[in-house]
Amino acid sequence: MYRSLADAIRDAEARGVTLHEVALDAESADSGRPVDDIRASLRRALEVMRGAVAQGLRGDLRSASGLVGGDAAKLREGPPGPLAGTPFRDVLARALAVQEVNAAMGVIVAAPTAGGAGVLPAVLTGLADARGIGDDALVDALATAGLIGAVVADRASLSGAEGGCQAETGAAAGMAAGAATEMLGGTPRQAGHAVALAQQGTLGLVCDPLGGLVELPCVFRNATGAAIALAAIEMALAGIEFAIPADEVIDTMGEIGRGMDVRYRETAGGGLAATPTGRRLARERLVQIKRGE
Repeated sequence: MYRSLADAIRDAEARGVTLHEVALDAESADSGRPVDDIRASLRRALEVMRGAVAQGLRGDLRSASGLVGGDAAKLREGPPGPLAGTPFRDVLARALAVQEVNAAMGVIVAAPTAGGAGVLPAVLTGLADARGIGDDALVDALATAGLIGAVVADRASLSGAEGGCQAETGAAAGMAAGAATEMLGGTPRQAGHAVALAQQGTLGLVCDPLGGLVELPCVFRNATGAAIALAAIEMALAGIEFAIPADEVIDTMGEIGRGMDVRYRETAGGGLAATPTGRRLARERLVQIKRGE
């Protein structure tokens, strides 16, 4: 697999193909699996993603702590706000839905991690449904997303414990932005700018789960990450180019993560987890979990 988005974009342009094609070819060469087998695996992942979206949108799930559940349905069905009836609001609801399933110990696709798993399915399925885009194109988009995620993993990290939430939700936003930009007709170069535009907007994002549970603020950060991805897609497709290449943005994310205080890297020792309310909620909910309430 590629260690640089710039190399993947260069090869795609030289061959006159898309990023998903170079991604599938590279994965096939690395793994020895036929492209059709890889696409079949991606199609199965897509079905799990869809199932998580549908389950979360029902609104009947609750996490063991009681802190998470029902908000995706509220956003989907609640009173109209300024984004009512738009794909934007639908994508936000889908991101919450997947994370509510995760918090309730349901089945999700870690894309790239469980903590950031709502962004990619929300953006891709939400935009595909809004535009009438078929499953083959969605599978292609997942291949592109996988390429982007692999580069982030190699150059920086996908772990909140190593790099904060910028390495989870932030990476997911970059994956979603690049993949959806191509799915909507963008060029490989535009997809690269979408990655950079998304990930620059999440640099420094801390991982501060209340009580160490992947619930708050994790669930809502997925909706925020999806919103950032949508902004990046809109800018990239309009022809806006980010001055810093995507690879350098990813490198910067890795550098920031390595320098981040340990309190802000999934330890629940800082950030929102360390607020008076955050500590109180963690104590109360963890006691309830131990009692089996």
